[in-house]
Amino acid sequence: MDKQTVPPGLPVPAKPHDVIRPGATPRGRAPDGLQDMSAAYFGLVMATGIVSLACAMMGLPMLGLILFYLNIVQYVVLCVLYALRAWRYPRRFFGDMVAHETGPGYFTMVAGTGVLASQFMLLWDDFGVGMALWVLTLILWAGLVYAIFTALTVRPDKPELDRGINGGWLLAVVATQSVAVSSALLATQIDGPFREELNLLALSTWLWGGMLYIWLMALIFYRYTFFRLSSEDLTPPYWINMGAMAISTLAGSLLIQNAPQAPYLVSLLPFLKGFTLLYWATGTWWIPLLLLLGFWRYVYQRYPIEYDPLYWGAVFPLGMYAACTWQMTRAMRLDFLDGVPQLFLYAALLAWVVTFVGLLLKLRHRLGLKYL
Repeated sequence: MDKQTVPPGLPVPAKPHDVIRPGATPRGRAPDGLQDMSAAYFGLVMATGIVSLACAMMGLPMLGLILFYLNIVQYVVLCVLYALRAWRYPRRFFGDMVAHETGPGYFTMVAGTGVLASQFMLLWDDFGVGMALWVLTLILWAGLVYAIFTALTVRPDKPELDRGINGGWLLAVVATQSVAVSSALLATQIDGPFREELNLLALSTWLWGGMLYIWLMALIFYRYTFFRLSSEDLTPPYWINMGAMAISTLAGSLLIQNAPQAPYLVSLLPFLKGFTLLYWATGTWWIPLLLLLGFWRYVYQRYPIEYDPLYWGAVFPLGMYAACTWQMTRAMRLDFLDGVPQLFLYAALLAWVVTFVGLLLKLRHRLGLKYL
């Protein structure tokens, strides 16, 4: 084919392969990991934190403390990286926040902060730092929930349902329930009138998180069953389908245990126990289906396994299921379930180790290190 001739003085038309897709790195420029950093990277803090707490609950206090110290470092590093990303690439940082595909990932900041607050309260008995992180959790939750959902509501260009929603949207539920959990824990250590207020806040966010799960899960289940689902679509955050119910179970179990502190919780005990068991049963129902879908993706469809920060969204639900089941068996005296938390703790530890090794290998490759 003859080359296209262009009159002098006119711009040369771009070739198809010269067009830069949104978010892609221009040719000739090295990719910037900070610019392309996942909005959901605080899932690392969520996963490490809940596995640490589950270890402490189930007789592995030293391992729980080691993971706690590691989680403090991870949290500080991620805070610095997110601040640098917001400063250097504000359009990308805030643009991701108001996009249907990436916006819900920012709720990991809320949940990660809430989990770390719980670690300080339970593993270090430091309710000063725990309260400071609880306040930060509350501020992040209120700011992000209303900013993200308002922006997604009013933006004129919206994707189709099958492109715009996935399991990661349930991180909004996890963030809300993390407020409930940290508030319920804080209520056990505060005397005076604020104890009842904290329990009411925990109860209110627990109820609202359950309602939000119903709204979002109806859409996600509809997307599951009435739209084509490829192996690329079945990302690890779909495990949050179960994880959101697990953290709801944990919050409900803590409210049951806090009932003697607040008369209105005593009157609601049958309701609290019934809905806590409902949440646990719903989360349990998801586990076989998620395993089958994982088999379909990685074995039948032969989807390649390589590190992705989204995999922390699969580690967190396993650890949370172990922790919530352990707390529920004590709150509701379901002793015959004692073996279940131990099984899922070992599964969560294995998943955490595999994913963390993947993170280290990714960092070694990115930094060009021969030994790590």
